[in-house]
Amino acid sequence: MYKTIRIGKLKTSKLELIDIAKAWLAISLAFALVFSGITLLNGKINNIFSISFGVMFLISLFTAGIGFLLHELAHKFAAQRYGCVAEFRAFDQMLYLAVGLAALVGFIFAAPGAVMIAGQITRKENGIISLAGPATNFVLGLIFLGLVFLYPAGSFIFLIGFQINFWLGLFNLIPFGNFDGKKILQWNNYVWLAMVAVGVYFLFFL
Repeated sequence: MYKTIRIGKLKTSKLELIDIAKAWLAISLAFALVFSGITLLNGKINNIFSISFGVMFLISLFTAGIGFLLHELAHKFAAQRYGCVAEFRAFDQMLYLAVGLAALVGFIFAAPGAVMIAGQITRKENGIISLAGPATNFVLGLIFLGLVFLYPAGSFIFLIGFQINFWLGLFNLIPFGNFDGKKILQWNNYVWLAMVAVGVYFLFFL
């Protein structure tokens, strides 16, 4: 058993911190591969040893990494607010799949893990807990978009942050399996539709 670690009001454990770290690295690597256009199919996989890829990986750690981290922490905080025990667990097979697909064909399947929740909650509470993750990504996306106008010199990085966070939010709204979208849809159809509409608009039509 791993001892509980307190960081302010946040309860975590060594296992959770390890799982968050490896999921952060894997998702950042996958996004770096995609944004660098490096795949096995186009024969550019050797470019992962270039300086430009190293820079893109650092950018992905900042943009995708923060988006992933705050998405999961939002679920965790929301669940703890309702009196649940909640910890993130990485799905190793999905991490391999995310990096593998990115390296092979340049597509990201971003399902690195999930916050495991133990406790009695209603359908509405479960929906709100699930909503917290994508909503956090959308807020982060808007912050990155605002930074594009405030600091034009960093617009390349901020635009990547905007795109990644809206993509992460929209991807997690898929209404199947263990995705957030299924639990939100089971709670409130209109909330789910509104979230999807916002994500689609900002990602594809803005």
